[in-house]
Amino acid sequence: MATKKSAKRTGKKTAPKKSTAKAAAKTKSTSKSVYFFGDGKAEGKGKMKEILGGKGANLAEMTNLGIPVPPGFTITTSECVNFYKKGKKLSPALKKDVLAALKRVEKALGKSFNDPQNPLLVSVRSGARVSMPGMMDTILNLGLNDETAAGLAEQSDERFAYDSYRRFIQMYGNVVLGIDSANFEHLLEDLKDSKGVSEDTQLKAADWKKLVGLYKEKVLQLTGKEFPSDPMQQLWGAISAVFDSWMNKRAIEYRRINSIPAEWGTAVNVQAMVFGNMGDDCATGVAFTRDPSTGDKIFFGEYLPNAQGEDVVAGIRTPYPINKAGKKPQDKNNPISMEEKFPKCYKQLVAIYKKLEKHYRDMQDIEFTVQEDKLWMLQTRNGKRTARAAVKIATDMVKERLINDKEAILRIQPEQLDQLLHPTLDPAASKEVIAHGLPASPGAATGQVVFSSEEAVEEVAKGRKVILVRVETSPEDIQGMNISEGILTVRGGMTSHAAVVARGMGKCCVVGCGEIHINPMTRRFSVGGHDIKQGDWLTLDGSTGEVILGQVATVKPELSSDFGQLMKWVDKYRKLKVRTNADTPLDAKTARSFGAEGIGLCRTEHMFFAEDRIQAVREMILATDHEGRENALAKILPMQRGDFIKIFREMKGFPVTIRLLDPPLHEFLPHTQEELQSVANGLGVPLSAIEEKYETLKEFNPMLGHRGCRLGVSFPEIYDMQVRAIIEAAAELIKKEGYKIKPEIMIPLVGHANELKLMRENAVRVAELVKKEKGVRLTYLVGTMIELPRAAITADKIAEHADFFSCGTNDLTQTTFGLSRDDSQKFLPTYVEKKILPNDPFVSLDQCGVGELIKIGVKKGHDTKPNLKIGICGEHGGDPASVEFCHKLDLNYVSCSPYRVPIAKLSAAIAALRN
Repeated sequence: MATKKSAKRTGKKTAPKKSTAKAAAKTKSTSKSVYFFGDGKAEGKGKMKEILGGKGANLAEMTNLGIPVPPGFTITTSECVNFYKKGKKLSPALKKDVLAALKRVEKALGKSFNDPQNPLLVSVRSGARVSMPGMMDTILNLGLNDETAAGLAEQSDERFAYDSYRRFIQMYGNVVLGIDSANFEHLLEDLKDSKGVSEDTQLKAADWKKLVGLYKEKVLQLTGKEFPSDPMQQLWGAISAVFDSWMNKRAIEYRRINSIPAEWGTAVNVQAMVFGNMGDDCATGVAFTRDPSTGDKIFFGEYLPNAQGEDVVAGIRTPYPINKAGKKPQDKNNPISMEEKFPKCYKQLVAIYKKLEKHYRDMQDIEFTVQEDKLWMLQTRNGKRTARAAVKIATDMVKERLINDKEAILRIQPEQLDQLLHPTLDPAASKEVIAHGLPASPGAATGQVVFSSEEAVEEVAKGRKVILVRVETSPEDIQGMNISEGILTVRGGMTSHAAVVARGMGKCCVVGCGEIHINPMTRRFSVGGHDIKQGDWLTLDGSTGEVILGQVATVKPELSSDFGQLMKWVDKYRKLKVRTNADTPLDAKTARSFGAEGIGLCRTEHMFFAEDRIQAVREMILATDHEGRENALAKILPMQRGDFIKIFREMKGFPVTIRLLDPPLHEFLPHTQEELQSVANGLGVPLSAIEEKYETLKEFNPMLGHRGCRLGVSFPEIYDMQVRAIIEAAAELIKKEGYKIKPEIMIPLVGHANELKLMRENAVRVAELVKKEKGVRLTYLVGTMIELPRAAITADKIAEHADFFSCGTNDLTQTTFGLSRDDSQKFLPTYVEKKILPNDPFVSLDQCGVGELIKIGVKKGHDTKPNLKIGICGEHGGDPASVEFCHKLDLNYVSCSPYRVPIAKLSAAIAALRN
């Protein structure tokens, strides 16, 4: 592109027009609301994220490090809070501070706001204290009007100037004036059609100039007002709009998903524009100081020559690799890397990234622009990464002595480990690969194709798994991305919105798959002769970028040596033991492979549903007399004993807590007339007798009915059989295989000390009898679950008869709140949305209510027996916040599902280090 020499290139100084910013206040505000950065000095620091947000704090820190950063200023997060308090208005005091800071930016650059000869243009961006990529609004090229656009054209190039102007009108019109971008896109497409061109780059300066006029007419038509030409009016509108975007739908959804408090607010960063789209000596890009997918220590990134940053991040164009190492042999176009095209700037960028990583002691995500062969840094932040990368980066940085093992543990988010613990595609499985894209976020995903976020929500609500297929994702797609199994996009690179957000979520994602062609009208896409319609099955391999037709088998993950090293550090610092909830030998084996230190909950009723034993169980329940029940139990006994032998064997001497039968008997009952007749035949009684017994077992509220220890009181032979099976299984392994086993027999749903007293006497009677019969020396424990409010309140009395307590947080939550876990999902999301509850109490422990009952139970239990062993065994045992609560209570252990064991262990270590 032929460009005119800028004032900077020719060395000429244009006298600035009288500055609009001279209205700055003469006196400082009592509380600082605006922080300047530029000319190698900044008023803020990197540690001021709560005040300046992540972006503002890091811009200040880079400036203080002597890194080239375009000058600007940050409006604090507290001003966002004030903005909402004042009815979405900017205070006069803030405006004065902004004007004063703007004057300093003008001075730093020798440019002036609203100066036709030498205009200062700025970007206005959000910046929360934690990264929320793309969730809030940004406005670029602010300060352009007819006069300043002409001045910019005079300084640089007319085509560039009016392209920038039309971009600004579209962005400002959408973000500030609320006009749907489609209105502008239609005008652009119509113009290209009239010119017979398909690409934006084929339009000339006169075309962009014409489009600017059309855009302004559209604004007038849709709003009834002229597009604002006063740069100060533009600035106040943009600042207000960015503050307002803190509460937009996608930002609210992102905060909900990532548990970010709404009261934090966002900062606003106003910064002088630098242009990557001014000509062939300009570029823009995004890079990571290490590979965000694998964690490998390589400089990884992408750039576009003659482009603005939004073109890379939004995936509008597929970018080029930043260096020669990033070029792929299969790249047909052999794109030129930044290292080759801008060797001087690339060398400077390498030096800067190394400096930043050493300074922050973490992998950095950086954004940069090259304007007229000069490198400018626009952002640095701790980069989002996959779980695999997070573990590798943390362990590598310990080896490199950048951090220590405690810091490495604190760098990993427990929930991230989920990505490492689930199956990937089976390499031996047959598969039909129909397309290739960029492997943006690893893992495997299979689902039915949908083409919009809204469709994803609808289909998932029906119980289906979906793959979200888009030309490119935008922040508006956040909800659909979150609930989809995987994401596939036609455009975009490894640093596009889809890639960055998917990695943060741990979602499998393939981007830049230009081979596929989507027809949004027919809800189909075509590729290589295949026609894929909505609802068809598709599989993605986020590690290779493969798009596969149909469903493909998976295999269990192989955990890396880095993961093993991390877990060694975790075990070094955590205080809490971590057990598992396991009902089968396979569950037990899986949990042990993840480092479980025993079973905290083995639910015996789950064993009853097996096809080979449900008939006997039903005969036991529906028996009309004691003899019939005993006969049925005699059939079940060897089955239960066999189950316990296998589980004890898998746990290899680790403690195993076995809960005796808990659910109401109706759960096991037959559902059809044929099944009832089968039970009658098995018991040798008339069908009418079985039907009569069936009616007597019906309950209006079975979860608060005849279940738990109440069954043991009414039908002691059931619990006697289970205790016998447990002790016989332990005795067999002790005698025949030399195992050291100490079974823990747990009585469920105890609400009164006398219930446990009776159940304990029965259990001890049977256990001692079996020991005598088998001739073994065997120690066992008898304890109970604390899962009713009365049990917690009277725990001192209950402890007199207990060797251990296990807090059953699922039922304790139900009975404390008066909620049914199965039914409450219809309204609990609304409670969270309306901030009645901070989160779903069945997911993360309600520490103020249920937690207080647990505290009472723990204290009273220890008052009676100081060495009483206490743990929890609900689903909360794998929730990081709940694990920290248990650590603070000094419990002995938590118990969770097998795949949550590493998460619970890491959470326990983090809790120990934080407390």
